Amino acid sequence: MARASHRDSTGRHAFLVGAGILLSRIMGLVRQRIFSHSFGVFTDQADAFSSALRVPNFLQNLFGEGVLSASFIPVYARLLAEGDDEESGRVAGAIFAILALSTSLIVLLGVLGTPYLMWAIAPGYHGPKRELTILLVRILFPGAGLLVCSAWCLGILNSHRKFFLSYSAPVIWNLAMIVTMLAYRRADLSTLAVKLAWGTVAGSALQFGVQLPTVLRLVRKLRLHPDTRTAHVREVIRNFAPVSISRGVVQISAYVDQALASLLGTGAMAAMTTAQSLYTLPVSLFGMSVSAAELPAMSSALGNETEIAAALRQRLNRGLRQIAFFIVPSAMAFLALGDVITAMLYVGGRFTRADAAYVWGIVAGSAIGLLASTMGRLYASTYYALRDTRTPLRFAVLRVALTIALGYLCAFPLRRWIGLDPQWGAAGLTASAGVAGWVEFTLLRRTLNRRIGSTGLPAPLVVRLWTAALIAAALGGPSS
Repeated sequence: MARASHRDSTGRHAFLVGAGILLSRIMGLVRQRIFSHSFGVFTDQADAFSSALRVPNFLQNLFGEGVLSASFIPVYARLLAEGDDEESGRVAGAIFAILALSTSLIVLLGVLGTPYLMWAIAPGYHGPKRELTILLVRILFPGAGLLVCSAWCLGILNSHRKFFLSYSAPVIWNLAMIVTMLAYRRADLSTLAVKLAWGTVAGSALQFGVQLPTVLRLVRKLRLHPDTRTAHVREVIRNFAPVSISRGVVQISAYVDQALASLLGTGAMAAMTTAQSLYTLPVSLFGMSVSAAELPAMSSALGNETEIAAALRQRLNRGLRQIAFFIVPSAMAFLALGDVITAMLYVGGRFTRADAAYVWGIVAGSAIGLLASTMGRLYASTYYALRDTRTPLRFAVLRVALTIALGYLCAFPLRRWIGLDPQWGAAGLTASAGVAGWVEFTLLRRTLNRRIGSTGLPAPLVVRLWTAALIAAALGGPSS
């Protein structure tokens, strides 16, 4: 009965995470729809804003949600499970103070040094397009710092099993961008891009502010002091370094893709951003919901080594089934019906049906690694629950190296050999990332199985899922 109750609780938490993500992603699709309608794909302003929005996100991803989930939540959740409110408040306050100080310094350096970073951000941009991108990056950097603070709130809320607020908070970030685009819809595209950047920063502040009152109520003994003397704070920092490096190398891979996309001609960067709003939806909705709900529960597992391994194995296998049940049909839909989905969501204004077909190619490339990336996220969470942050780091480095090498090969030499237009190299970038994701997933699973026992999806289940998805796609294709 206890196991059943705990399973129901985890399912409810995963549902709350999924509901919050669904709301924020729906709002994100609305935002991208309005953006595509206003800017189109093949405009310099669309490319400039898409590139600029990714640059400060490096800071958010380096210090934000993924890193805090891996380093902070396991320590903080364990303290909550042990009932140590005094120490948990001290750890939460110390981590926030350290984050605030470090991100403030990095934001300042980023704003001042943006022109010197353009060679790595978008080497294919020149003239007014380059200058507009520099201006947008400088505006957006402070917003990224605020999103890091929002990620700290998410870590607190998730540890206290308050999942819905933390994952629905981005709704207000998207809403601020939507309101800005509607308010300045008659402005020229360059002016609209600048106004949208300021609206994005305002949305970041609102996303942090809407979570803060609940966080302050939950952490009754919060002490905002960068104290690194306690063992638990040092453990978070010690775990923080390899996870930050892991996220950092993944971000480097994303920036290499971005740099390569800037060399593929006008529209490649904007098309990749539009495609990303689609292919990250099932990853966030189904993969993140399960992983986010399981990480605090896994980190709170008590007992001897054998008991903990059995609990983790049971949770992991159940989570993999839940993920595959939704991700397999999503991947098949992207492959078979991606043009219909893209056209339905985005065609209008400056976004044409030809743009939808172009975005479909990029989305189809991403479908190759969709299942691997979502299941890999859950495997990584299991390592983090075991306080092992270095094993995922090693495999992330290998994945990045493969992504860069295969991405260059697919975007340039292989594309020229096939005889495709340069812009279609963007599809090669997402496809190569998918292949590298399968390599990383395989290594994560094999290494973890040696530690806690056999895990993974049963082969008959995988065959049934893909067969059902293929039949559904075949039946749905002709009518579309």
